[in-house]
Amino acid sequence: MKLILNWLLAACALLLVAYLYPGVQVQSFTSALIAAAVIGLFNAVLRPVLVILTLPVTIVTLGLFLFVINALMFWAASGVLGGFHVNGFVAALIGSLIYSLLMLVVNAATRSVTR
Repeated sequence: MKLILNWLLAACALLLVAYLYPGVQVQSFTSALIAAAVIGLFNAVLRPVLVILTLPVTIVTLGLFLFVINALMFWAASGVLGGFHVNGFVAALIGSLIYSLLMLVVNAATRSVTR
């Protein structure tokens, strides 16, 4: 139940990102659901590999390169999907920052609700 709630709230967060920032477009709630699932899948599968491969760069930049990795996951999801579009890397960086902040709120809310 918590997984479904997180997924629905992640889709809502993605719609809010598209509303707040014009560099990210989401066509419908269904597109947002699919995009949230793909972003979650990319973050679960690809992100750990990229973090390990770019560990020296991440250490040199004191962890700031992780923002680039998050933006790449966000941008890659938009490249795979039709109803979710990001206008370039800078838009992906800003969109992923907003999305990450919203997901922090979502995770805190679902953590307190499901206890």
